[in-house]
Amino acid sequence: MSKKVMESSKAPQAIGPYCQGVMHNGLAFLSGMLPIDAESKEVVEGIEKQTEQILENLKHVLEDYGSSLDQVLKTTIYLKSMGDFQTVNGIYGEYFANAVPARSCIEVSRLPKDVLIEIELIAALDEN
Repeated sequence: MSKKVMESSKAPQAIGPYCQGVMHNGLAFLSGMLPIDAESKEVVEGIEKQTEQILENLKHVLEDYGSSLDQVLKTTIYLKSMGDFQTVNGIYGEYFANAVPARSCIEVSRLPKDVLIEIELIAALDEN
């Protein structure tokens, strides 16, 4: 199986020379997602709304390719401030209540568009 690009109109388009994700050998590798509303193309405000927007965006991309958040194997969260960890963790836990993936969480000095959070993931795809 060769790699295939993943693109969903329900999530924001890439802001650089990359794609929303790539499928290969039954896995989906989703690029770091920013908290951008796909319709308005605007960054949502506040850590709560940014976290929810990113998780919704990631969910939409996965669903467009027959997968779901329950199929996520690994996430990486990039936070501008570890002071937001508890808030992000609570929202994240609601989205992954059924199947908790492996996870890394890293504080970074700056993210694209000066957002507060970015999340990337690896998920299994339906073999059918």
